[in-house]
Amino acid sequence: MTIHVRDVRPEDLPSAEAVVRIRRAALPFMISTPSAVAHELTSARPEKHYRLLLAETPDGRPVGTAQAGVSFVNVHVDPAHQGLGAGTALLRAAEEHLAASGAVDVYAWVLDGPAHRGFAERHGYRAGRSAHFLRLDLAAGGLPPLPGELPAGVELRPGSAFAADPQPLYEADVEVTADEPGDVPIELDDYEDWLDTVWRQPTLDHELTTVVLVDGAVASFTAARTDGATRYGTAMTGTRRAFRGRGLAKLAKTDSLHRARAAGYTEAFTGNDAGNDPMLAINAWLGYETCATETRFAKQLGAAR
Repeated sequence: MTIHVRDVRPEDLPSAEAVVRIRRAALPFMISTPSAVAHELTSARPEKHYRLLLAETPDGRPVGTAQAGVSFVNVHVDPAHQGLGAGTALLRAAEEHLAASGAVDVYAWVLDGPAHRGFAERHGYRAGRSAHFLRLDLAAGGLPPLPGELPAGVELRPGSAFAADPQPLYEADVEVTADEPGDVPIELDDYEDWLDTVWRQPTLDHELTTVVLVDGAVASFTAARTDGATRYGTAMTGTRRAFRGRGLAKLAKTDSLHRARAAGYTEAFTGNDAGNDPMLAINAWLGYETCATETRFAKQLGAAR
């Protein structure tokens, strides 16, 4: 079967909806909405060479999608339509684009199953570190209670309290992101880009994001993403170095989850590097359970397979 691969444009709502449907089928642990898909395209800086691809069958049925940018590619195929060649067609188009953009090393997240790993390995990718997706049934209740009284000097604020000036949250995000475990270092160094790609991301729920202040300074936070219906996800949780070891990340997550449940969200998702023992312990304490594992695979474009 001949698979057609084309670009998704920000103004193309039906294609954005198809991308969301495919992502939810292939990776139901991620939060995605059509407005967020459009925002991915409009907020990406030119130097990132970002493209969002859609694979269609000859009759126009969308069956797969891929994100590609310097230096990554992530391919998702609807499980109901695997085996048609959509994954191969998407990966080929993405790699050609990245090679033309000057990328050398390319990374891809791959679900930890024989079929997914085998696909990556056949295309020359090699496994690196793993990460876990975790799920919490908010509808079932059972969240640990919030403390009856906060420690002296500690306050809880929603992210929306920083709407006029999110700079303190950016500075906290810079610090905790730099300390995230992983085999690809991530450095945030552009406030305007952070505003575009993080703060203004449509799924970022400013009201359910919780910020912990200590003596008026941002000490810890958990950033919440929602689909506006029933699904809640944690985008990032972290504590600045000077405030670690005081249980503030646990406090932030507990507060946000309680407020998410009160707002009607029934499922909570998060993800952690397999070596991030402190955060995995917090999530286990909150009641999260591992629901899937993925591995970051790497390939050098042009290398022999």
